[in-house]
Amino acid sequence: MKKLIIPAALALIGLGGGVGAGIMLKPAPEPVEPCAPEDADCAPPEEETASQEIMIDFEYVRLDGQFIVPIMEGDRVRAMVVLSLTIEAEAGLENDITAIQPKIRDAFLQVLFNHAQSGGFSGPFTTGQPMRDLRGALRARAQDLLGPKAKGVLVTDIVRQDL
Repeated sequence: MKKLIIPAALALIGLGGGVGAGIMLKPAPEPVEPCAPEDADCAPPEEETASQEIMIDFEYVRLDGQFIVPIMEGDRVRAMVVLSLTIEAEAGLENDITAIQPKIRDAFLQVLFNHAQSGGFSGPFTTGQPMRDLRGALRARAQDLLGPKAKGVLVTDIVRQDL
C-alpha cells in the first residue's frame, strides 16, 4: 500500500501542475466592441446564434474530486489512471446531481474498474473505440441514476502513470 502513495502523489502533483500551467498561460480574451441593435453589421451570424441556443439547453456538472483507477497485472498494481468527469445534463438538473453525487461516484468507479479489468486502459487507450466504449458505459450508468435528462459524461482530464 505504501508503494502506491508516492506514484499517486506524483500523478496528482503532475496533474495539478498541468492545470496550473494551463490557467497561467491562457491568453486574455479579446475585447468585444459594443454596437447598436439596429446596426445590421453587428448582428451575430445565424450559425453562431443557433449554437448558443443549443448550449443553453444543457448544463455541465463537474464531479468533485478525481477518479483514481488502478491497473492490475496479476496481484500487483502496474499503473494508475486518474480521470476527471463531467456530466452533461438538461438545464436544472445540477441540484439533483449534487444531491446524489456519492452514489454517482460509486457507480462510475464500478464502470471504470470494469473498463480497466477488460483492458480498456491498456495500449493506446485514448484512441477512438476504447474512449467511445468508456463514455457509453458511463452515460448508461448516469441515465440509470438520473434518467434520460442525463445526456452524456465527458472525460475532461485523463492521465496514466505506469509504475
